[in-house]
Amino acid sequence: MDEPSRDLIGEPFAVVESDPGVFTTLIRRLGVRGLEVIELYSVEPYETDHLNPYGLILCYLCDSGEDTTNEFDADEELDDPDARPVWFANQLSDDACASQAILNVLLNCKGVDVGPVLREFAADTADMSPVMRGLAISNLPLIRQAQNSLARPADVRGAWHSLASSTLDSAKSKAKATASPPSKKRKTASSSSRSRRKSSSARAEEKLDAYHYIGYVPAHGRVWELNGLRTAGPLDVGEIDSDNPASRAGWMEIVRPVLQRRMQTVLQSGAEHIQYNLLAIVDDPYFRLSDELELLKRERAAIERRLGQSFAEGWSDKVDPALLASASEAFATTLRPRASEAGKVFAPDFGARKMEKELAVLDMPERKLVPAWENCVRAALSAKVAVEEEIAKSRSAQVRTSPIPVSAPWRVGPWHEAKSGRIDLFIQADHVRRTFDYEPFIREFITALENEGLLDQSLEDKPEARADGQPRPGPSAKPRAKGRKK
Repeated sequence: MDEPSRDLIGEPFAVVESDPGVFTTLIRRLGVRGLEVIELYSVEPYETDHLNPYGLILCYLCDSGEDTTNEFDADEELDDPDARPVWFANQLSDDACASQAILNVLLNCKGVDVGPVLREFAADTADMSPVMRGLAISNLPLIRQAQNSLARPADVRGAWHSLASSTLDSAKSKAKATASPPSKKRKTASSSSRSRRKSSSARAEEKLDAYHYIGYVPAHGRVWELNGLRTAGPLDVGEIDSDNPASRAGWMEIVRPVLQRRMQTVLQSGAEHIQYNLLAIVDDPYFRLSDELELLKRERAAIERRLGQSFAEGWSDKVDPALLASASEAFATTLRPRASEAGKVFAPDFGARKMEKELAVLDMPERKLVPAWENCVRAALSAKVAVEEEIAKSRSAQVRTSPIPVSAPWRVGPWHEAKSGRIDLFIQADHVRRTFDYEPFIREFITALENEGLLDQSLEDKPEARADGQPRPGPSAKPRAKGRKK
């Protein structure tokens, strides 16, 4: 009976750059709203405390022959009951480590709208083992197509070439195993030396530098390291000192020493190129700032109700005249010109925060109402400036990210309001440069040079050297994390 053909769900995964713009676009194409990915250049408190990240993703350089779990061998066979509610998937597909790492983090973030597709995916895989979850990631077209849409054309072709090569090697191995064994030949010194050279060459080819992703996320009262190549599952980094299991407060203090130790280990490897970068998943600044302004708008309304009850004859003459004159404009923005009307909110806990503010206003002594109103207007003036800056950034780009095909069955719907519907101009320009296929042009250009007899002369010309005698550096590139089979 013939062996069934390989069933590819779409296409193989292609490697993508470990870049915040790439990851921000990736999570939006997966249907996640209200979040963006930024790059951290330090894990010191002054760099991270104001961000309150949902999770971190470390892309680091490691030897392809390195065992990524060798420092935790003592825990490999332990079944940690605290890790059972953590959503964790093993990395099974080559080059899928970017999507696998981002899902390991996102699906453990409480209060995040991951969209209908990922929400259904998390529910369907809730009772699966980490290995089966890794297989499910490979079989979801949304994830595969979203990642590949951000890869360079050369990397997409490389993924197909790698798949074809592995398929041919598998067929050759099977044919060799079923074929009759050849007659044995006597070994000679020359054949032995050739065999040794071939094996050493093969080992040299296998020992290549590769980048790998590891996620860190607070979940269920603890901080977890999520390494898709770790067979024992999530690694418990430490316990969060909070009565609320969903709290993220203080988790950076727990993960900071772990990150510093791993970064130091990577730096000691002595590689001459980019060795690691650290990405943080944070609230979309427009969403966060817009919610702050809307919360102040509701706080102002609650304070004015109390002022009207406390000062029946009128309260406008009791507040700062300058603030009173600017109050009507302090709560209005370009997108929401009507300051008196409540606008759209994004955070799922907005209602709870609004209730806390209103209760605080109800319990406030009468003598504190006027200062509270003035402080609210001052805060609104600052919040409005920040919101308008985000709107200006979005309008300066005036370009949408590449839309998801309408005909695709996994389409997640239109982009959301304002900032989230567009992406930074620099991110979009970088995306176009990355995904545009320059190979046909280069091929035609070289062919034209050859036809005109200019190719040999161009090859003989040396590149211009700098004053110090060193060649001019080429364009820098972000690390592209390539998955590795364990």
